[in-house]
Amino acid sequence: MAKYETKRLRTGDFETVYCEAGTHHSETIFFLHGSGPGATAESNWKNTMEVLGEKYHVIAPDLVGFGNTEIPENTNLTFWQWTTLRVQQVLNLMDHYNIETTNLVGNSMGGIISLNAVMQAPDKFKRLVLMGSGGGITNGPTAEIVRMTNFFKNPTIEDFRNLITYFMYDEKVVGDQLEEIVRNRYEVIMKPDFQKLYPTLFPANPLELLIPVSALKRITQPVLLIHGYEDQFVPKESSLSLVEHLPNAELVLLKQCGHWVQIEKAERFIQLVDQFLGTKNALSLT
Repeated sequence: MAKYETKRLRTGDFETVYCEAGTHHSETIFFLHGSGPGATAESNWKNTMEVLGEKYHVIAPDLVGFGNTEIPENTNLTFWQWTTLRVQQVLNLMDHYNIETTNLVGNSMGGIISLNAVMQAPDKFKRLVLMGSGGGITNGPTAEIVRMTNFFKNPTIEDFRNLITYFMYDEKVVGDQLEEIVRNRYEVIMKPDFQKLYPTLFPANPLELLIPVSALKRITQPVLLIHGYEDQFVPKESSLSLVEHLPNAELVLLKQCGHWVQIEKAERFIQLVDQFLGTKNALSLT
């Protein structure tokens, strides 16, 4: 397993905290987390980075507005302004490492950011993996999403524990790690600055989450969509909608799996990413 380091870098008007491993490898992957309460690069991608860091240069930032990345002075931003700021955050990290092109793996909100990154700087990105990604058409917000975005109306540890279990088809997959996940993420989300900021990060109109069909059909990069069949936060219909319009895409649906494919189906997820990126010498997961 590759050991990752937690680092800090000034990116524009704020300092980004990010995880990095496999610095001696030439092929780079950026991992972009979602918008769940208490989400950080480490909480989303720890195990994934340790395995894929054996073969790839992996970078996973705490996206601005989340984790330990510095909160910018101006937070009076629309959802799309936050999205643009996060795209620029990735581009600034790429510039720091003189990375001309990279691959993106985006989970949920991270998928929306990945698609917007390709729309903004298409020559910078080679391949995209979208996991439980937003951006496609669904039947509207689910009850789970409503509970998440309104968490601070009753921010108890008990409600938070319930909310975390909703991300998975069956929380038994994480075993004894559940309480650690709950404790670590609850500690992040209950910081005073985040209590004030978090509810403002979501769009007032769900249509703001959608990627226009006119944009999707112009994305020529190879795209792999991976979705948990029982995902209750971003239903599979989002990926079904995206794959319909992306011209060079494929979709894998995984049964008995919710929103956290990288945790619930960890080995399968890593295999799919590794195979899709197409480099030689498949990873050994034993």
